[in-house]
Amino acid sequence: MYQLNLPRKNLPAPKEIIPRAFPGISQLEIDELVTRSKVNNYPGGITLCHEGEIETKFYILLDGQVNVTKTINNVEQKQLKTLEAGDFFGEMAIIHNAPRAASVTTSGPTTVMEIDKENFDRVLQRSSSISMAMVREISNRLRENDEMAIEDLKIRAAELAEAYQKLAEQELARREFLTNIAHELRTPLMAAGGFLQLMQKGMISQEKIPATIETVARNIHQITTLVNDILFLQEMDLILPKFQPINLHLMAEDVAEKYQDKAAGSLVTLHIEAPENLPMVSGDPKSLERALIALVDNAIKFSPHGGQVSIKIYEEESFVLVDIIDQGIGIETSQIPKIFDRFYHLERSGDQLFSGIGLGLAITNQVIKQHNGRLSVQSEPGKGSTFSVRLKPIKVVF
Repeated sequence: MYQLNLPRKNLPAPKEIIPRAFPGISQLEIDELVTRSKVNNYPGGITLCHEGEIETKFYILLDGQVNVTKTINNVEQKQLKTLEAGDFFGEMAIIHNAPRAASVTTSGPTTVMEIDKENFDRVLQRSSSISMAMVREISNRLRENDEMAIEDLKIRAAELAEAYQKLAEQELARREFLTNIAHELRTPLMAAGGFLQLMQKGMISQEKIPATIETVARNIHQITTLVNDILFLQEMDLILPKFQPINLHLMAEDVAEKYQDKAAGSLVTLHIEAPENLPMVSGDPKSLERALIALVDNAIKFSPHGGQVSIKIYEEESFVLVDIIDQGIGIETSQIPKIFDRFYHLERSGDQLFSGIGLGLAITNQVIKQHNGRLSVQSEPGKGSTFSVRLKPIKVVF
């Protein structure tokens, strides 16, 4: 509990402050206002007026400061103004018998004159000076409130416009995503189906059957991979993986071995750099390897012939980092915030066309989030990209 009427040094007398609040007030009116009021001291952090409450006190600020705040959208606390000695507040509620329109809280030791509704009504009936000052102040505050309301509406309108734009972009991306899925499924499906029909009709010679079967198997594998990626994204939202200690160096070597043929086919060199005694991380081997595969696959896909993809694993600031570095086409700065979206896909860069539907980075980002890690990228168009995975190491207890 705070204590009222604490003595304070060098406190201005009410008779000096009241004329600042009500210019032109007579000495008799000042005396009556002082007689009908009480002077109280409050420490900082005390709310004198509570927004939405029915209260019956009017205040004149003699010393200190108070902050006037209002709740916006039932959540945000917005500060409207700061009042100082000579200002008054709380009059609107007791004039109109309405709930407080805002909260008023002391920002430090504060001294106020308080007058209840009954005495305040009597003062207003006898004092034309106070009544006129009150009308002027109420008019000013209503005008300020209108200006703030207009400004707030402008802000809300801009936020709505931005949200609508984002929704429109997401809807367009979603449609393109579905179109890409249909294309990526239909093309290998039609190819596989076409070759199988030719085989059934005996229209493929005996010596070409092995190559035809290889083509059918490749197309079916492409379909299976795409479906598995889509299902994997859905599973991550529903199933929590079981974590276990993982050696990232060994995992990176396994991934590099799996992708040596693809890298060689694109004339790209794969290189791993990692120190000895690298700490393990806690994770789900299946999903973490899948994330690393997606990054390496992307790096190879966007690298030029004769380029190099490096997998660099190291410790930094109590984290284990995996950097996948390529010398590829790079990413435009404006596109970087979008590349981890499920619907994002780079189809063309200059004269180069790229297959896929853009699920790899979405999968990677989701996996790293599940591991309480962070995925980031640094890139410059024409000079390559570095994707960095940051994970917490397992603490070793001796």
